[in-house]
Amino acid sequence: MNLKNWLYLFWTTLLVGAVGSLAVGLILQWTDTVQLNGAVDFLVNVGILLGVGIMVSVYSQMGFFAYLMINYMGTGVFTRRTWQYVQIVLTALALLELMFFRTFVGEGQGGGSDIVLSAVILIVACAVAFYKAKLTNGTAWIPTLFFMIAVTIVEMIGVLKIGVNAATAWIVAPLLACNAYQILILHKVLKPAAPAGSAQNP
Repeated sequence: MNLKNWLYLFWTTLLVGAVGSLAVGLILQWTDTVQLNGAVDFLVNVGILLGVGIMVSVYSQMGFFAYLMINYMGTGVFTRRTWQYVQIVLTALALLELMFFRTFVGEGQGGGSDIVLSAVILIVACAVAFYKAKLTNGTAWIPTLFFMIAVTIVEMIGVLKIGVNAATAWIVAPLLACNAYQILILHKVLKPAAPAGSAQNP
């Protein structure tokens, strides 16, 4: 990955995070009883939503590059098949942790909402993995599921401790969007450029 490709991935992921946070934040506030007074309050609110989305996207990118390093080390330490089994086990453990994390840490908080959150993340991860495999090949299934589930759950542990469902949705939605975008575009970013003057496939 050269500097140009990294900058493209960085700025586009920032945009995904900002737009995702703005959309989810406005929807949550529209369903809330709190009303904004005037255009100034609205603009300040939009700025806050965009800022949070940008911070979430940066956090997502940190997790993404950490995942790339972990995957690189995993393939170096284990055989290909063994590393796939390790990722499957870690993914399953992460889902179980998400289902019961706030129940143990938050003294009973979470419960059903965490199970719903786990189901949403699993569905999104399966959809992203299916599309990733369609774009590349079938071997992308397990790494994509591992990243979209295990890494996303690690990234969102902080917001789970807050114990507020609206805050969880506000952070998790753009986080999922950023993670999905990065894993889906990775093969395009890493694809070597065709030499100048070379024949192109129709």
